[in-house]
Amino acid sequence: MIAKLKNQYGSGIEPLTYLGQNYMVVDRSMIPEILQILRNEEEFDYCVDITAVHYPKREKQFDVLWVLYSFARNERIRVKTQIADGETIASSVPIWTTANWLEREVFDMFGIKFDGHPDMKRILLPDGWKGHPLRKDYGILQQDNEWVQINLGIESGQ
Repeated sequence: MIAKLKNQYGSGIEPLTYLGQNYMVVDRSMIPEILQILRNEEEFDYCVDITAVHYPKREKQFDVLWVLYSFARNERIRVKTQIADGETIASSVPIWTTANWLEREVFDMFGIKFDGHPDMKRILLPDGWKGHPLRKDYGILQQDNEWVQINLGIESGQ
C-alpha cells in the first residue's frame, strides 16, 4: 500500500518501519489528500489518535502524527509530517469526525492550529491559560503559580 502511494506521489512520501510498525512521513502540503486516500481507498476508517512532538532546536519544530486503524484490514498505520512553529495544518475532521477533539487537544497542548476545524479552542485547560504545556520550553510551575493566584486568589501548592 505505501509503495503504491510512493509510486503515485513520489518524493512527498517516505515509507518507514520501526519495530514492525509501518508509518510514513508525508510532506505537509499532501496531508489532506493522503489522509483522504487512506480513509476512502485503503479502508483506514478509524482515526485512533492525533498527537504531536516538539523538537525546539529544529527548524520545523513539530512532528504531527495521525494513528489510523482499518477494521477491514486489521491494520494500523501512522502518518507523520513536520511543521514549523506558527504554521497551520489542514483539519482532518471532514475525514474522521473523531479528529475533532483530538485536534483540539493538540492545539491546547502544543499550540498547533488546524485550518478548517469547526471549533478550534482549548479542550483541557481554561480559556485564559497562557502557553501550551507539552512544548519542551514551557515553564509549568510559573504558569501554574500565576493562574492559581489570579483565578483562585491563593498561593499555589507547588
